Amino acid sequence: MIKAIATAKRLDGIGEYYFSKKLREIDELNRQGKNVINLGIGSPDLPPHPDVIRVLQEESAKPNVHAYQSYKGSPVLRKAIAGWYGKWYGVTLDPDTEILPLIGSKEGIMHICMTYLNEGDGALVPNPGYPTYRSAVKLAGAECIDYSLREEGGWLPDFEQLERLVAAGVPVGNCEVEPPGRIKLMWVNYPQMPTGQMPTMELFERLVAFGKKHGILICHDNPYSFILNDSPISLLAVPGAKEVVIELNSLSKSQNMAGWRVGVLSGSKERIDEVLRFKSNMDSGMFLPVQLAAAKALSLGKDWYDSVNATYRERREYVFQLLELLKCEFSKTQVGMFVWAKIPGGYADGYALSDRVLYDAGVFITPGGIFGPAGAGFVRVSLCTPVEKFKESINRIKSAGI
Repeated sequence: MIKAIATAKRLDGIGEYYFSKKLREIDELNRQGKNVINLGIGSPDLPPHPDVIRVLQEESAKPNVHAYQSYKGSPVLRKAIAGWYGKWYGVTLDPDTEILPLIGSKEGIMHICMTYLNEGDGALVPNPGYPTYRSAVKLAGAECIDYSLREEGGWLPDFEQLERLVAAGVPVGNCEVEPPGRIKLMWVNYPQMPTGQMPTMELFERLVAFGKKHGILICHDNPYSFILNDSPISLLAVPGAKEVVIELNSLSKSQNMAGWRVGVLSGSKERIDEVLRFKSNMDSGMFLPVQLAAAKALSLGKDWYDSVNATYRERREYVFQLLELLKCEFSKTQVGMFVWAKIPGGYADGYALSDRVLYDAGVFITPGGIFGPAGAGFVRVSLCTPVEKFKESINRIKSAGI
């Protein structure tokens, strides 16, 4: 008998990504003739601007663009990112030293955790929040320390709780860390996913002050700032933020380029150089035509964002109707490409409501519990579906008597 090959201990407690498993189940239902409408995943269904696609086509046809690229990305893309940050966020970045293009910002989350976290270190993770923060922290061997976001608190961090968590440190057992149990970084995400909560400059100022007080790196994930939001802001806009802040951004949502995998990490030269030490061992650069097309996308004006948001705004009205039909409660002031809603009484949690809508009506909505225990009583609906699908979903739910 061949001896079993064990997986690495770092995978202990790391399950397959929820959507990966759920999509297989939906595929099976579709094979059975269910024809499920998927309102769960935030993958933009709209194309990039035609000029962006044109640049990709033209550049890809050139014979000299197919080699390995710089680990720090094309100067053209870095300059475009710097210009974009200056125009829309009022943030000055040095394109040579303070910008690191990424193959999607999701890889940046992993790079950051692997760069800064040791076994037994702690990382503050929002609950509810994007599940990848938790997975990346665990894969790096560190401890996830939840900080709670609550509806009654406007889905904002409770700084008194944060102070208590820092004072308590991390239970590290026999791990040898110096100092023992130190919380080294904090994941922050505003506009917040999944709740759609907008940030304020006051919140950002408090986060920077908190990071400086405790020597904690504040990692801000900022991919939703342009979606249904006329006032995008960056955590790096706070004076002195670069001392303790690094920020991830992405072209996936605002530029409809999710499958192109283009993201960016911005921060001080020291932070960029540190993360590059890890990242340069993980890939060999990004296809140059993609970088040049991304630079074009970042040059688009207000008309582009207005057109994208007009589509999402129309769709959101139908999502409101769908959620009202399900007797859910929600805020109409939230932004981003999802709507977050509290489930009605009669359901144990968001999974129960999600499953009923899936199996009885053939419509998938995301249970809030996948974002952490604080999301158990909620569901999330994506805006990344044509209006006709939302209308059909409403009719199916009505017909199912849910």
